[in-house]
Amino acid sequence: MNTDEIINLISNSKKVTPVRAFIKGDLGGIKFENVEFFGDEKFGILFGDYEEVMKVIRDNAGIRGYHLEVIAKNSAVPLADILKYNARIEPSAIIREMVEIGDGAVVMMGAIVNIGASIGSGTMIDMNAVIGGRAVIGKRCHIGAGAVVAGVIEPPSATPVVIEDDVLVGANAVILEGIHVGKGSVVAAGAVVIEDVPSYHVVGGVPAKIIKMVDGKTMTKAQIVESLRNLGGQR
Repeated sequence: MNTDEIINLISNSKKVTPVRAFIKGDLGGIKFENVEFFGDEKFGILFGDYEEVMKVIRDNAGIRGYHLEVIAKNSAVPLADILKYNARIEPSAIIREMVEIGDGAVVMMGAIVNIGASIGSGTMIDMNAVIGGRAVIGKRCHIGAGAVVAGVIEPPSATPVVIEDDVLVGANAVILEGIHVGKGSVVAAGAVVIEDVPSYHVVGGVPAKIIKMVDGKTMTKAQIVESLRNLGGQR
């Protein structure tokens, strides 16, 4: 998706405040309209938009108690249905709709992938990494724990980050908007990348500078483990 498409989607979408409410009382005769209800005549759970859920609660004296949990406020973009991806996605990862994730990719705990991003096949997004809107990450990459790949939804003229295939980004590295990281390169842990990185180079520091060409020793340290991408036993 380009920036204008994402902006239009967010601007024109119906903003919702999804909630769940745990309710108790005499629930047998209640008509649960415009909400989802799961339960029996004494206890149940409501799912729906805040206004609709509260209308049901206010309009029915049979509901004698409730506990409300707000999931989001005026949300414009839902979370993705992760069942559609042929990938390994661990608990607490947050993936917005309109995200592409390739076969055998891995998204670890606490990682965030924003709208319009693209993750190549076999790539691992490690714990607590942030992949910003419209970022493009190639195949067989490793984006280290806590790394930030900047997103570009605003301003609309900004160019997204592009990371080519076989790139290793170390833990807590930051790659600013518009940066192009060439194939097979290595970004050292903690680096702040403000300029394009040529293919098969190692960069590090704040701001990141070229340290050397990728050599055999570097390739050994940066080697990905295929078994971690194995989806054996998948459903």
